[in-house]
Order: sequence, then C-alpha cells, then structure tokens
Amino acid sequence: MWDQRYNEDGFAYGFDPNDFLRSEYLRIPQGGRVLCLAEGEGRNAVFLAKQGYAVTAIDQSSVGLEKAKNLAIENGVEISTIVADLADYDIGSEIWDGIVSISAHMPPEVRKKLHGQVINSLTKGGVFILEAYTERQIEMDGIGGPPPSQKEMFMSLKELKSELNGLDFVFGSEAERHISEGKYHQGQSAVVQIIACKGG
Repeated sequence: MWDQRYNEDGFAYGFDPNDFLRSEYLRIPQGGRVLCLAEGEGRNAVFLAKQGYAVTAIDQSSVGLEKAKNLAIENGVEISTIVADLADYDIGSEIWDGIVSISAHMPPEVRKKLHGQVINSLTKGGVFILEAYTERQIEMDGIGGPPPSQKEMFMSLKELKSELNGLDFVFGSEAERHISEGKYHQGQSAVVQIIACKGG
C-alpha cells in the first residue's frame, strides 16, 4: 500500500512539517540525534535537519524514503534513512535525543512493543513528540487516519500514558484541529498530542 501511495505524483502529505512538531521541536536537545518513525516521504525529517539535528528516518517504504532523500538534497541537508518494518526492528538503546512519531498508526501489539523501545532508546533528557488520530476521527469531516474497520489502530491519551510509563509527560491532550497536509490529511480532525521526556 505505502509504496503505491508514495509512487503517486507529488507528496502524499505535503512538503511542510507537521504543525505540532513545528511548534514543539525546540524541546528536543539542540543539535541532537533524532529518529523519525514511519517517516514516509521525509517532510518532518528534512525540517528537523534544517534546524541542525542529525536525523534518521525509518519507514517500511523504500519508495517513500527515496523521495525523502531527494527532498533533503533539494533543501541542502542530509538525512539518514532505514528501510525497515517497525514490527521487528530494534531502534537501539539510549541513543536518540529525540524521537518523533507523526501519524505512525500500527496494530496495538506492534505499537506497544515499539513504545516500550522508545522509553529505552531515548537518552537521558531525550524527548518523544507524537501526534496521531483518535477514534473520534471517524465522526469528523476531515480526511486522515486509519479506516473505521481498523479502529484498534487509533490512539488515545490514556493508552499512550500506559504504554509510555517510564517517561515524564510534559504535555498530553486529545483535541480537534484543522489539518492541511497534502492530499491525505485534510480538514477538521481529532488527534492526540503528547510530549514526554526521559528523566535523569
């Protein structure tokens, strides 16, 4: 599915970074190492690289990451890319100063395992920034998020606090906001946003 989507003309979710990330990225230690989960065509990774971070983008789609590398070149920055399925990839131990998860929807068992890894893979003082769709998205007019037949892939603040037990939550909210990100994220939407850090 993802190779097919990213093979389409243009960028499926636009060139610009996610609004929540753009407003909060300075919480990540400046110049640090950042991992972008399920990063697709690279809009968030390239934005962070332009801010001076050492960025690695991981995604299961080689097509998406090839576009990400080209986008980085066009913007005069470098990013590292890893083609891998997050269901069976180890993101490491205490190596990331920041981890970014924007609409990285996956089955609950994969998400719980990954979020357990997030806790371990952040350095002390490292920051996790996440925005995802909540189940209320099904009732909204906006386009985006998992299909109604895959309700289990939506996220909630309650679940995230449980899955990320071990991080200190700086901010956590379920909210409605207008999203305009390419063809596939548009309109009034229901999201969960979190910022969590790893204490010393």
